Amino acid sequence: MDDLARSLGISVGMPVAKAQALVDDLLLLDADPVADRVALEALALWGLRRYSPIVMADPPDGIVLDVTGATHRFGGDQGLLEDIISQLEDKGIKAKASMSETWAASYALARYLPAKMTLIPPGKTNETLLKLPVDALRLPVSTLDGLRVLGFDTIGELASQPRAPLTLRFGPELFRRIDMAFGRMNQPVTPIEPPEMIISRRSFFEPIGAPDTIAQYTRILVDDLCDRLEDAGEGALQVDLRFYRVDNKVEAIQVRTAKPVRDEKRLCRLLCDKIETVDPGFGIERMVLAATLTGPLSPAQIHATFGEAKIPDVDDLWDTLNNRFGGSSRLYRSVASPSDIPERAVRKLAVHAKATGSSRNAGFRRPFRLLRPPEAMQTMALLPDHPPVSFQWRGSRYRVTAADGPERVRGEWWKTDKEAGKVRDYFILEVDSGERFWAFRTGDGQNEDTGALRWYMHGKFA
Repeated sequence: MDDLARSLGISVGMPVAKAQALVDDLLLLDADPVADRVALEALALWGLRRYSPIVMADPPDGIVLDVTGATHRFGGDQGLLEDIISQLEDKGIKAKASMSETWAASYALARYLPAKMTLIPPGKTNETLLKLPVDALRLPVSTLDGLRVLGFDTIGELASQPRAPLTLRFGPELFRRIDMAFGRMNQPVTPIEPPEMIISRRSFFEPIGAPDTIAQYTRILVDDLCDRLEDAGEGALQVDLRFYRVDNKVEAIQVRTAKPVRDEKRLCRLLCDKIETVDPGFGIERMVLAATLTGPLSPAQIHATFGEAKIPDVDDLWDTLNNRFGGSSRLYRSVASPSDIPERAVRKLAVHAKATGSSRNAGFRRPFRLLRPPEAMQTMALLPDHPPVSFQWRGSRYRVTAADGPERVRGEWWKTDKEAGKVRDYFILEVDSGERFWAFRTGDGQNEDTGALRWYMHGKFA
């Protein structure tokens, strides 16, 4: 249900006649649970390829992601939640996201707290759950009705009661749900596995746990997966290796490659580098290796022809560094961007991208170190276009001995209305110690509507 329906007084479970009485010309359409389920699984598959190797559709309106060890690629827990919400909004989906120590707690927080995004720090989950209504436990309606008759409104009131009388009346499901929410009992997650996904599986009669044994079966699974990829003419861009423990918990590792790959040694090395992060618990009873993201890969010519120069292949190095130290936020290539605004003149690309960047600003002098954002400074300067004779920045005072400028940069009005008519006048300032700075004044020095006539330090030359 969206905000508009809620504002009109419509609620889930309301009789049709009552809804029609509240809203004139109400359009009624039959529900299509099958189509909803297909759409939800498609959304879960999107989450699997973008965020985590363990993703499950949670009908009718949720998806579950185990993001253990996967948040660093988005700048942490907060960054991952923000990315999920913004990506879904781009798709036209209004969503609420929550992150906590258990699936059941995250379900309750996302649906029974008003905030669009909820992040509960480790150790604070139980304290937050105590204030939520008992409806958040996903109990049967008959159980909820019985609890209300007895006067239980919140999870905290229920959790503080002796178990035996309530279990005798409502059955074991009541406190099983509470234990799942508080993390006292594991809640099994069944990751989505679409039929078209290329997967290799291995089950064990006896649980395994030794790192050498896990590595041995990883190599077997990789060999099998590469054979399947070759049959399909595909290469792996993302591979997830899941470990199903005997205690119903799923551990997973994920590796990504710059280009489609089905090289057994390369994939084995990338996966085995991460085995030390897997906690086998009381043992692993099943391993599943899935190529969750693939691309076409044709057989390559391995013998050089006459006159061809050998091009070094550094993709293997990029893959090793990328999977060991993080994603695109830590390993990237900077290229020039065609923008007059200095902080927009550089953009980040993947290390294997072929773009060479723009040469538009190649003829302008720019400092090696750019401050993000520019820092305010105090100056003594004559208007309209004289450089400062002295300035104070970061607690130190500098006397300017030479200056070059101004270089006028105009706002990019086609990107935002706030920059329409705005200008910056940049100066290169050399001080008595020999250091050279790059500073600018907002406005042209004459018209206030072009800027606030404030000075900022934006960079420093080597």
